[in-house]
Amino acid sequence: MRLLNFFVLGLLFVSACTHSTQENNERSSTPQQRPNIVFIMTDDHAFQAISAYGSEINKTPNIDRIAREGMLFNKAFVTNSICAPSRAVILTGKHSHLNGVVDNVARFDSTQVTFPKLLREAGYNTAMIGKWHLKSQPTGFDYWKVLPGQGHYYNPDFRTKDGMVREEGYVTDIITNEAINWLKSGREQDKPFLLMYQHKAPHREWLPSPDHLGMYKGEETREPETLFDDYEGRGTAAKEAEMRIYDHMGLTNDSKVKPEIVNELGYEEFLEWYPRAFKGSQERMNEEQQAAWNAVYDSINQEFQRLKPKGKELTRWKFQRYMDDYLASIASVDDNVGRLLDYLEESGLDENTIIVYTSDQGFYLGEHGWFDKRFMYEESFRTPLMVKWKGVTEAGSENNQLVQNLDFAQTFLEAAGVEAPEEMQGESLLPFLKGEEPENWRDAVYYHYYEYPSIHAVKRHYGVRTDRYKLIHFYHDVDEWEFYDLEKDPQEMQSRYNDPEYQPIIDEMKVRIQELREQYGDSDELIMSFINK
Repeated sequence: MRLLNFFVLGLLFVSACTHSTQENNERSSTPQQRPNIVFIMTDDHAFQAISAYGSEINKTPNIDRIAREGMLFNKAFVTNSICAPSRAVILTGKHSHLNGVVDNVARFDSTQVTFPKLLREAGYNTAMIGKWHLKSQPTGFDYWKVLPGQGHYYNPDFRTKDGMVREEGYVTDIITNEAINWLKSGREQDKPFLLMYQHKAPHREWLPSPDHLGMYKGEETREPETLFDDYEGRGTAAKEAEMRIYDHMGLTNDSKVKPEIVNELGYEEFLEWYPRAFKGSQERMNEEQQAAWNAVYDSINQEFQRLKPKGKELTRWKFQRYMDDYLASIASVDDNVGRLLDYLEESGLDENTIIVYTSDQGFYLGEHGWFDKRFMYEESFRTPLMVKWKGVTEAGSENNQLVQNLDFAQTFLEAAGVEAPEEMQGESLLPFLKGEEPENWRDAVYYHYYEYPSIHAVKRHYGVRTDRYKLIHFYHDVDEWEFYDLEKDPQEMQSRYNDPEYQPIIDEMKVRIQELREQYGDSDELIMSFINK
């Protein structure tokens, strides 16, 4: 009898252990164990305007939380520094010449394979909220609510599956409200999720929210050393680009000076649509919003009338106005990122969520006298990137390898245990996030910009950047090369392409460019096909 009891107990013990093992195995393979992904992307947010990157002109405490609790990437770059192409690269994991979106005119072919589609097929709940900017209807998402085109800062319209809707309020707040509401009640709670939470701000025209109006008024933002660059150290492209603060930044839509004052004082606008754009933005405001706006900007208009700045003083005045509004727009983004991070923490979702913060590209904050992006020079080529993955990525860690937005798709797929298709051209960043150093990581990144002739007149070019050197080829209506030693000339003031000292390195870089063009399937034939469209 005693032996029988021992035998029964033994069977029960083995059964319990087996059942427990099965439960653990099932739990480890259930969708809940795969990480959620929150992809936060802003538009035109320069790394120079993030305090985690050492900004001396503003503070971004909430965005910094992601870096402080995760990994900060110091050498993250884009493949094509312009809005729609960057977004297409991120979705497809393919360079512009292969995904078809080489410029802001092209329409995204939404039948392509994208990482959200693959995650959805693998059981993820997927949502796209905010700025889409790809013309076609979003695909691969269970839920989407996106701005039409650039969208508006005040009382914006949104495209949805049920048609266009208008929301009252400020765009950055509204996008965040929608994101949090989807996390709370819009998703299937038993599935892992992908949330693409994408802001319009701080895109031009840099309209601050009602609670940030005048935030930097009266403060003097430090001017960049190259604000009055004469471009003598570079070629034709830098000299002919139309994005100088002095003569290409609008007094009306950019600096917020009333058109009648501009006309009264005899100033000329670079483009005719500046006054119309300004009027369109004003007309969307309700009475309360307009009153708050006028309380700040009426005195700025009076100041302009009094000073009547000319020459360098006009550049300086415009620069300060630009920074006041740009940085105030970022302050709203930072506050709202904080709201989202707080919800993730309060709900416990941050325990198993990869949180990414990036921008669709970098931006000029007066460096070289410019605003906007497009060039392969560092300010527009380099983009902020920080990733938090609690329990996996070491808090406060930094990465100095060459990474690109081309890598995001494969990173997210590998994290979810989904095989990436061969057509994707990036490399997964997952080893870095896990504290590992992958063998044979890339030693160079490739860039290609196509949108010319077009607004801002930045000439077509492609190039390669290594850890220290950069070689750029401007083609099309010029045939010029530029070469920079970033260690000795980090501001890229003097091309050394014709310096005999660097010829061996330049020859090696030309070989490297050709290798990368072959690797990524870029060619002169493709270039000509885009030029001749």
